[in-house]
Amino acid sequence: MKKILLLSDTHGHIDERILSYAKSADEVWHAGDIGQLGVTDTLVNLKPLRAVYGNIDGNEARVSFPENKSFVCEGALIVMTHIGGPAGRYTPRVRALLDKQQPTVFICGHSHILKVMYIKNRQLMHLNPGAAGIHGFHQIRTMLRFEIEKGKLQNMEVIELGLRGKGLAQTVD
Repeated sequence: MKKILLLSDTHGHIDERILSYAKSADEVWHAGDIGQLGVTDTLVNLKPLRAVYGNIDGNEARVSFPENKSFVCEGALIVMTHIGGPAGRYTPRVRALLDKQQPTVFICGHSHILKVMYIKNRQLMHLNPGAAGIHGFHQIRTMLRFEIEKGKLQNMEVIELGLRGKGLAQTVD
């Protein structure tokens, strides 16, 4: 069993609340729009990190992280990218990726809208952790925490970090 912390859209922001949840995870997954590599540098110093770059990320992030990441964790095939499109109505690029890979879990970010949804016709769990950063149009900063065991997601939790632009702020330069 692995404990996972899933976040996205940090836009260069990391704070003690995010880090405290990262410390209690076995792995941290970041679904893009990292903003500054100081965010991922901080996370990787705590726990193993799997990440993809997002549309706001510059060349450093694009060299360090892929656009799409496919991997197996505890028997579950995971596909992660930043821009996926609406749950179940994916972009053509993502549809082709999902058709080829046939994952059990699809992770994306970008929308700043938290979503946990089973897509029946694809037999996959769609996860979007919302946005953990302090910049964007979201009202509440969110992440997801869950466990994977024998190919199954369990103990899914929504973590609310407070209002966007409020709280313990530390933006990485």
